[in-house]
Amino acid sequence: MPLRRRIALALATAMLGSVFSAAAAIAPAEAASRPAWTKNCTKLNQKYPHGIGKAKATDSVSSGKARVTNFKRSNSLYKLAMSYNRGLDRDHDGVACEKA
Repeated sequence: MPLRRRIALALATAMLGSVFSAAAAIAPAEAASRPAWTKNCTKLNQKYPHGIGKAKATDSVSSGKARVTNFKRSNSLYKLAMSYNRGLDRDHDGVACEKA
C-alpha cells in the first residue's frame, strides 16, 4: 500500500475514533440531566400520583374504567416528559401515566 494511502487511512481512523469517543462522553451528561421521574410510569406516578397532562387534555378510557380527571395539568411538564420518553403517553390522549 502506498505511503499516502496509509497516511490517509490512519488519519480517517483517528478522526472516526475521536468522533465516537466525543459522542460517548456526551451520553452520560445527557443521562445525568434527565429528570428521574421521566424514566417510566412507576417513577412518574411516585412524583405525580395520577399522571401529568396538557392543560385541556381529557383522559381516553377503555370500556368499564372511570375517566381520570385529577392528574397534574401542565403543558410544560407534559412537554418535558415527552421529550425524554414518548412511551409515557401510550394512548396519545395528552395525559401521561394516568392512574385513578
